[in-house]
Amino acid sequence: MKKHYLTVGIALTLMASMSLTSCIGSFSLTNKLMSWNNQVGNKFVNELVFFCFWIIPVYEVTALADVLVLNSIEFWSGSNPVAQGRTVIDGADGRYLVDCDGKGYTITSENDGSVTRLDFDAEDHSWSVSANGQDPVKFMTFVDDTHVNMILPDGSYELVELSNNGLMAYRQAAGAAALAAR
Repeated sequence: MKKHYLTVGIALTLMASMSLTSCIGSFSLTNKLMSWNNQVGNKFVNELVFFCFWIIPVYEVTALADVLVLNSIEFWSGSNPVAQGRTVIDGADGRYLVDCDGKGYTITSENDGSVTRLDFDAEDHSWSVSANGQDPVKFMTFVDDTHVNMILPDGSYELVELSNNGLMAYRQAAGAAALAAR
């Protein structure tokens, strides 16, 4: 009898994986749990917590919740409810609050109170930035899987290959454009 359930379970899993190949989702709940685990202690403590979470089935439950519920919500609504929230970042030059609303990020500096907003436009696959209430500026647009259009300091855009060589070429072009603007 148990063999029958196993066969049916494997068959259903395979059918589901073939029918849902267009969107795998971000697995936000599982990733948040793993991220928390990485901050628990040293690598040995992290490994013990990881192992315990597999035995207790914490990871299995979060992965199942992601697959069956959260990734479906993300697919149909365009945002994942778990991805939303607040993160505090202590940087070398101060402390920042990062709020995620599922569509973008609001970054608030606790040093001077300045606010920067990053927004993703799903229609044209671009990221925009605005600072302290100014009009947003589109700084990056995805062209395809290996290229983006990036803004240069003079306001023009350059096609950049998503590789080490492409990044190096962009840095050189941005540096040259910044020097020419002075």
